[in-house]
Amino acid sequence: MQPSRDDRRLADLVPTGALHVGLFPSFLYRKKADGTLDGVAIEIAEVLAASIDVKLVPREYSSPPDVVRALRTGKCDVAFLGIDPMRAADVDFRQPYMQADFTFLVPDGSPIDAITYADRSGIRIAIVRDHAMDAALRGKLTQAQRVYAPTPDAAFELLRGGHADVLAGIRPGLLRYVSQLPGGRVLADRYGANLLAFAVAKDCPQRLAFVNEFVQRSAISGLVQRCIENAGLHGIDAIR
Repeated sequence: MQPSRDDRRLADLVPTGALHVGLFPSFLYRKKADGTLDGVAIEIAEVLAASIDVKLVPREYSSPPDVVRALRTGKCDVAFLGIDPMRAADVDFRQPYMQADFTFLVPDGSPIDAITYADRSGIRIAIVRDHAMDAALRGKLTQAQRVYAPTPDAAFELLRGGHADVLAGIRPGLLRYVSQLPGGRVLADRYGANLLAFAVAKDCPQRLAFVNEFVQRSAISGLVQRCIENAGLHGIDAIR
């Protein structure tokens, strides 16, 4: 069922009359040569905006903490974020709609063929700072060195440039990078799972309920899976 234009929760969801969606660099979207955006996050957000007959305004930020701040200060109405207990202190999440593995990408000739083999003295693991991929590694690395980068692309360049031995990340993103790294391999196992969900500012129950209903409708209709296929992503699953 589509939401009614008389739904009083719309005033809470889109107080400015447009849907402002927070994004940060990830496999969920890309910027095309003409400056426009597309990808899973954009397509889902467009459907949400169209369902309530408002304009979609994507807002890009450099990192997940910047997106969280934008939600808290009202610069964004909703955002796409991985569920992280630390973020839950500042924002509320709805039920996840996608899931992907956290795993590693290694270069040609690397002897590392499993997650556990990467935790060795002298191994440098490139990780995006303040990302759920780092949180999922807490307590799992005792010997390897973390090498931080501000974005996924920057972390990949650490690996490609020989400044890291392993790249941590989300499987669909790593599968895209491996095509740019001849002989590289994405490991088959995983060190955690990234559950992706809509996030809204803390203590906005009407907004949270409205977004949750949209997620439930999307799961039933198969929208998320279609968006994944349209984007050509692999290694990620819609949650029904």
